[in-house]
Amino acid sequence: MTSLSDKFSPHVTTLIRLDHSHVRALFGQYKPERPAEVRRGLVQAACLALEIHAQLEEDIFYPALRGLSQSEALKRAPAEHAEARRLTGLLREMEPTDARYDETVMELMRCVMHHVADEETMLLPEAERLMPERLAELGRAMARRRLQLSAPRAGEMAMHLARTLPGSAVAVTLGFLAAGLWLGVRIARA
Repeated sequence: MTSLSDKFSPHVTTLIRLDHSHVRALFGQYKPERPAEVRRGLVQAACLALEIHAQLEEDIFYPALRGLSQSEALKRAPAEHAEARRLTGLLREMEPTDARYDETVMELMRCVMHHVADEETMLLPEAERLMPERLAELGRAMARRRLQLSAPRAGEMAMHLARTLPGSAVAVTLGFLAAGLWLGVRIARA
């Protein structure tokens, strides 16, 4: 029998697809001619999103799927994550004015887009076919783990977001963040 939380919990495959969409959107905004601080904000936001996403897949999704599948895409995934980590590490140490910055960003984009294509065309459909009854449970586990990984880095996320927005949008965004924090504290105390 399906529980109420199962009905309303996003499936793990849905969360993974949302992460992919988020990173694709960040990559889509990246243009070498944009100001250095905007490029830095977009790249750092993408790096952070990729780091959290990879950890979530390695902690939750891949172990669940490994027990059911021997797919080549699943076997390649750890090496692809390692390559993405290598590139994000390089980018975190570089300045947008470095000669190889844009080239390294493009290399990361190619690496990630190849990995995303494998996951979305092979691994996610396979998971939906092989373990449909576990998708909501794994989605809840992934959402909880995401909060654990993201909470200590909330300030870093906000800083990267601020770099990508025009000045007036930063003020509005910070206002909404402050209001949300205030409301969250009020609700937590109630």
